[in-house]
Amino acid sequence: MITSTVEYKGNLRTEAIHLESGTKIITDAPKDNHGNGESFSPTDLMATSLSSCMLSIMGIVAKRDNIDIVGIKTEVTKIMYSEPRRVGEIHVKLMMPKNNYSEKERKLLEHAAHTCPVAKSLHPDIIQKIEFIY
Repeated sequence: MITSTVEYKGNLRTEAIHLESGTKIITDAPKDNHGNGESFSPTDLMATSLSSCMLSIMGIVAKRDNIDIVGIKTEVTKIMYSEPRRVGEIHVKLMMPKNNYSEKERKLLEHAAHTCPVAKSLHPDIIQKIEFIY
């Protein structure tokens, strides 16, 4: 089954449509790579997907084990390398709600984050720096 379609709109912009939901995502090349920087770049989406995936898998574990994680926020930093131009590092800072998590709960949630499908799909040369703030 096809997941999405992507159309080049010109001027280094694309429009992706998620076929099941109809949701649209616009990408724009960043200013440092000949674009206007008016939306997420494809590499921004890649880095952001890591954070979203971590939160989703943590949510599955939290639901299963009755752990309240509502309100987690993340900060995502993408660091580009050159020669070749590529994402070299993704830093994700997870700011956990003040819920007095037990050591067992912390381990479960952190393991879930580190083993999400996006984290496991990224090339091993991409440094993933993950920080949990409790």
